[in-house]
Amino acid sequence: MQPFRVHTGIAAPLDRNNVDTDQIIPKQFLKRIEKTGFGEFLFYDWRRNGAGDPDASFVLNQPEYRDASILVAGKNFGCGSSREHAVWALADFGFRAVIAPAFADIFATNSAKNGLLTVVLAEDQVNELLRRARQTRGHRLTIDLEKCRVADDLGFAADFKMDDFVRQCLLEGLDDIGLTLQYESDISEYEARHPLPWSTR
Repeated sequence: MQPFRVHTGIAAPLDRNNVDTDQIIPKQFLKRIEKTGFGEFLFYDWRRNGAGDPDASFVLNQPEYRDASILVAGKNFGCGSSREHAVWALADFGFRAVIAPAFADIFATNSAKNGLLTVVLAEDQVNELLRRARQTRGHRLTIDLEKCRVADDLGFAADFKMDDFVRQCLLEGLDDIGLTLQYESDISEYEARHPLPWSTR
């Protein structure tokens, strides 16, 4: 998992509340078994019209946001089903972080396990970031996970809180497998002392 320490990127404003995981990645695209390849289907029903062509009015289809790596959204982002594919789609599209007033718990957990940072800020702070992202072309934010701070070059700065364990895992790029592998020598030692009954060792 790619560590997250300090990231600076263009912010895309998705000014919608209760964005659920079926909107993030519709169910018809869940057949892949890899974590990659989902980005092209992110927000599919919003990014494309009835004919399947790109909808120019949707924020991520607008040229100034196509290289965005930070998504700013409304409250209760990631609600709905627990599908991990929603996080995979956001990450595969190029997002490193999502900022919102609140996240669905399972979505936030899935995000942490896949290196996607979820930043909770007060609603008025998020509204200010939405406004700046809409009004300033190429508005860039810097998220410093070591300091737990979001800032821009226009005077905005806000601190956020995060569980210490989750924060440390993101800083070090440790998913569940990575955490387990930290104890690889201990596991190997235990296996050597407790061979399976059918083991030939």
